[in-house]
Amino acid sequence: MALNLRSLGNALRGTLRFLDRLGGGAPPAARRPAGKAPARQPARVPGGLTGRYPGDFRGTAKVEYSPSLNGRPEPGEIVWTWVPFEEDHTRGKDRPVLLVGSHGRYLLGLMLTSKDHDGDERRSDDYVDIGTGPWDRQWRPSEARLDRILQIKPGDVRREGAILDAGRFGDISSALRARHGWS
Repeated sequence: MALNLRSLGNALRGTLRFLDRLGGGAPPAARRPAGKAPARQPARVPGGLTGRYPGDFRGTAKVEYSPSLNGRPEPGEIVWTWVPFEEDHTRGKDRPVLLVGSHGRYLLGLMLTSKDHDGDERRSDDYVDIGTGPWDRQWRPSEARLDRILQIKPGDVRREGAILDAGRFGDISSALRARHGWS
């Protein structure tokens, strides 16, 4: 007996309809009408986040300095959290972030790097030196990146690293005001 693809497809659809009338048995994807695309699955939640990353902050905000040793992440503190890569928000890595303000339910932060950008004229306006501190185990000099503002849920902060002193935070505040028009 020769079988063709059309008859196999018809037999399969008939079986699925029969099973559906009996109360299930076919997975939801197999029960969708012909010609309908399956619903997109949400991107998997990356390690360390309590939900999807809302995207980088675009806009203006108020620079705040209100650190406190109360166990809650607040502007003026350097914390460790998962930071998504720019090109793919489902991937990233755990790194130090300087909290500089808030917007709605999110904290706003600048990621820190120990890579020196002073000699790179193309990127010199994108970074501000903040010196050394306990957020880096090796006490390497760090820079705050100004051209990318992260939105962070307070629950996604893994740990506090340090409180940045008011003088160094003032340098960051001035740079944010000049670059992004923040108040």
